[in-house]
Amino acid sequence: MEDLRSHAAAERADLLALLEQLAPEQWEAATLCRGWRVRDVVAHVYSYDELSGADLARRFVQARFNPTRVNDACLTPYADHSPTELLDLARRYVEPRGLPAGFKGGIALTDGMIHQQDIRRPIGLPRLVPPDRLRATLEFAKTAPAIRGFWYRRGLRMVADDVDWSAGSGPEVRGPGEAILLAIAGRSAAVDQLSGPGVTTLRPRLDRASRA
Repeated sequence: MEDLRSHAAAERADLLALLEQLAPEQWEAATLCRGWRVRDVVAHVYSYDELSGADLARRFVQARFNPTRVNDACLTPYADHSPTELLDLARRYVEPRGLPAGFKGGIALTDGMIHQQDIRRPIGLPRLVPPDRLRATLEFAKTAPAIRGFWYRRGLRMVADDVDWSAGSGPEVRGPGEAILLAIAGRSAAVDQLSGPGVTTLRPRLDRASRA
């Protein structure tokens, strides 16, 4: 497995640069994560870095191993954090630690890139992701269990036509790597940027995910 730590740190540095330019009202804006504001997504990205292995295990047991409940439990301590406090958190963990550092940084890289788009798209702040970093993220995300990467792309050939990446077999889904990544992560926000016969299969899957 490729060592993704440098990509993960670079992605978090880019996320920090975005957060440092947000206006106060943008911290309260909705994101692609249903029910989560920008401040909630930011807290989620870094909350796992602060947990020891024992703390993490305790959270999973208390949440009965339900990922949604674990995420909610990890967010609770940050409910009253101000944007300034959340920025301090982002500065502290540019280099991921704990669970996000797992899989040689793959968790932090993939989580960070997807959640940065969860923040950027609704508030109209597009970005150009470095091609090598995007390609590495796509490769990790295609089988990442936390985002159910294989489930959304099963039976399809996914082709990122701007970063020379593809995976799978079956009816083709083609488009920008960022849009492909969001689709693999179960986000429907960028599906209209995709083309190919496989889109008719992919779209209902993403629609169901958005309602779940």
